[in-house]
Amino acid sequence: MKTVTINKNDENQRLDKFLTKYFKNMPQSAIYKYIRKKRIKVNGKKCEISYRLKEGDELSLYINDEFLESDVKISNSFLDITPDISILYEDENIMLVDKKFGMVVHEDKNEQKNTLINHIKAYLYQKGEYNPKDEHSFAPSLCNRIDRNTGGIVIAAKNAEALKIINEKIKSREIKKFYLCLVVGHLNKKSDTLEAYLFKDSKKNTVFVYDTPKVGTKKIITKYTVLEERKNSSLVEVDLLTGRTHQIRAHFAHIKHPLLGDGKYGSNEINKKFNLKHQLLYSYKIKFEFSDKNKLSYLNQKSFKVDKIPFYDLDRQEK
Repeated sequence: MKTVTINKNDENQRLDKFLTKYFKNMPQSAIYKYIRKKRIKVNGKKCEISYRLKEGDELSLYINDEFLESDVKISNSFLDITPDISILYEDENIMLVDKKFGMVVHEDKNEQKNTLINHIKAYLYQKGEYNPKDEHSFAPSLCNRIDRNTGGIVIAAKNAEALKIINEKIKSREIKKFYLCLVVGHLNKKSDTLEAYLFKDSKKNTVFVYDTPKVGTKKIITKYTVLEERKNSSLVEVDLLTGRTHQIRAHFAHIKHPLLGDGKYGSNEINKKFNLKHQLLYSYKIKFEFSDKNKLSYLNQKSFKVDKIPFYDLDRQEK
């Protein structure tokens, strides 16, 4: 038998959802079976699957040793990392981190250790704000993600409530994200709202953009403003009104103004002239526009931006 005391980051979860996170290697059917057979109790009493946990609740787990032993192991690869992150803003609930080109946000088949989330965990661990041994179902988490070869602002949540709020606000577009990019050539319109239809080919990790809807496509809306015309390019600010895979890169390529450095959707001939190996795209500014009161209301109407964009001065006209 094992006893687990529910902490602040565990509360308000359904019992079955919490147990799914806690016992990562246990089939969900087994979790439901244990609850039905009263081998999982809350405060010494029989409980329902849908019971909402409260801070301080005590779970008694009469679980087979095979599950208890396999799930006490924690992933601690971040403990071997010396944190190297650029923090744009931080408080007790969230962090805004300026991710550099080339770093992946989460583990993938090519990188399991040197990830943005591991650097954040290592940083918080060294500050004494996070210890996986103290948590049952929560770890510091990223609320948005950007590609390895795109730079810019990533939001990290330090606690479960902040994670829930930020995820909801991103979904309802109450957190505005703005991008800077350098596109090939000069656009006919200095500002416009582009509409098209995007098809994602997951197997090839690429997308296709069409002017009219086709089977499997989703509508995309890309609002842009040209900030400065340069010799062979234009510095453009983009407000994504929809957030599809590779949307900015594919949409500008579709209108014959691909991003400089983009090897997938752009011009390799032009990229070689500038000696570029990744797309010049940066998530450089966010603004919080909350419609209700919540734990993060102190952020409402605040905006944050990265001041030093690596490619900001590229291809500028000499004065």
